[in-house]
Amino acid sequence: MTSQNLESVAESLVADGKGILAADETVPTLTKRFDTLGIKSSEETRRTYREMLFTCPGVAEYISGAIMYDETIRQKSSRGVPFAEALASQGILPGIKVDTGAKPLAGSSSETITEGLDGLRDRLRAYHGMGARFAKWRAVFHVSDTFPSAACVSANAHALARYASLCQEQGLVPIVEPEVLMDGSHSIARCEHVTSVVLHAVFDALFEQGVALEGILLKPNMVVAGKECGHQPSAEKVADATLDCLRRHVPAALPGIVFLSGGQSARSATVHLNAINRLNSRKPWKISFSYGRALQDPALEAWHGRYERLPAGQQAFRNRARLNGAATLGKYTDEMEAASPSEGETPHRPDWHDD
Repeated sequence: MTSQNLESVAESLVADGKGILAADETVPTLTKRFDTLGIKSSEETRRTYREMLFTCPGVAEYISGAIMYDETIRQKSSRGVPFAEALASQGILPGIKVDTGAKPLAGSSSETITEGLDGLRDRLRAYHGMGARFAKWRAVFHVSDTFPSAACVSANAHALARYASLCQEQGLVPIVEPEVLMDGSHSIARCEHVTSVVLHAVFDALFEQGVALEGILLKPNMVVAGKECGHQPSAEKVADATLDCLRRHVPAALPGIVFLSGGQSARSATVHLNAINRLNSRKPWKISFSYGRALQDPALEAWHGRYERLPAGQQAFRNRARLNGAATLGKYTDEMEAASPSEGETPHRPDWHDD
């Protein structure tokens, strides 16, 4: 894929009013979420859950792409259609998570390095052949008075850049995800400082690896206070701090920024995204979302693993996607939360029954 094609794909992922569904949870992670609701986790129930999301009627109006996990991209719908093909047929670009997770950083018991570079070129080539058109790699940074260390920032920035370069070589748009975690009691000022340090290192590494910025997307955290911080800032403060940080460290050449939700509630993630997009004059890039739990939690709760609840799960997912689509345009309102989602569509029900 040429650099022009990579840029076209990246721009499609941040089309007006649309964002990305992050449905790339590993099997253990999704199993934990199923366990919380008493849902049996098996390859079939996980497939059914993904199909509920991927075949949701009308959701392509708000969802531009979907990130899958290795298990998922190899699965087919109940009608025998590979999921990548099912997504593409609706105009939703298929994506794939390619890192193998965060492992302990050598010499540190409290920090991690994301692994998965070994054999990545071949895996990317195979995923492209399965229909993937973009990929994702996540690095995580813990925050305290002393973390993250310079070694942690440097190692993860280098890995992100090498991954991005390999993606572009194989014709995939890389989503670069450096996540400064919300865990902890740190202030919004501390989050802004750490996010600045991380972004500076990441873009230095991307430059060193020859990555074409016009053909990538950044998936950062918003600048927020830690979950245990006694003072939680307003949405307006979050928007100001986030944009100030991004404008100082993210080149304007990027087609777009797709925020992660990072443990925020579904509603908070929408409110914050909306506040950021209302500051139109202060951003040179498209700003959208690449949410996992903030999009999925309402759908998972509504479905609850029951065949007869599949339409309810799809309705909850479509409604949350609609609200976030509005937030990408700065047009979300509190009143929209209370409004009933549109009725009248009959979602496709996968051929699966309760055990």
